[in-house]
Amino acid sequence: MCVYCGSRLGRGSDYEILASAIGTGLAERGMTMVYGAGSIGLMGVAARAALDGGGDVIGVIPQHLDKIEITERNLTELHVTKNMHDRKRLMFDRSDAFFILPGGLGTLDEMMEILTWAQLSLHKRPIVLINHHGYWDQVLSLFSHIITEGFASDTANDLFSVVNDEKAAFAIIDDHDCHNDKARTDLF
Repeated sequence: MCVYCGSRLGRGSDYEILASAIGTGLAERGMTMVYGAGSIGLMGVAARAALDGGGDVIGVIPQHLDKIEITERNLTELHVTKNMHDRKRLMFDRSDAFFILPGGLGTLDEMMEILTWAQLSLHKRPIVLINHHGYWDQVLSLFSHIITEGFASDTANDLFSVVNDEKAAFAIIDDHDCHNDKARTDLF
């Protein structure tokens, strides 16, 4: 399970609580967490919660970020890539579904790429946007505008699910049997 989220904590403790619940929930389900390997922000919170719960956590970080010593060092696996493109591809390759938590430009970039790959029918893995306290409302409005203006089809919204909390997110993933990636039908 890939978790995209912020390298910052955001304002208020609600975001940290969400990230911790995601990490804990993954560990409880025996699902491996794949993420950007950071020790900071929501990334670090989610990873430590998964590890504290006895879960496996795979971190993937590009060399230039590893050099500034933000990498979580207690991971089950750590992969250092040459660049951001290789990082995103390896995270994709090691994941059978995607949770998108609140985050910044990097999270938005990861979300757009994974949605674009789904739109191009390069994968059919579940993508769950966790719209915690309406965090992604403006992005969802932009998606609606893009569809209204004819730059995407009405089916673009079918590429992902939108939920408000971790319980609803896990309900979607539990329904998709994401514990086993053998059912993938990717074109990559």
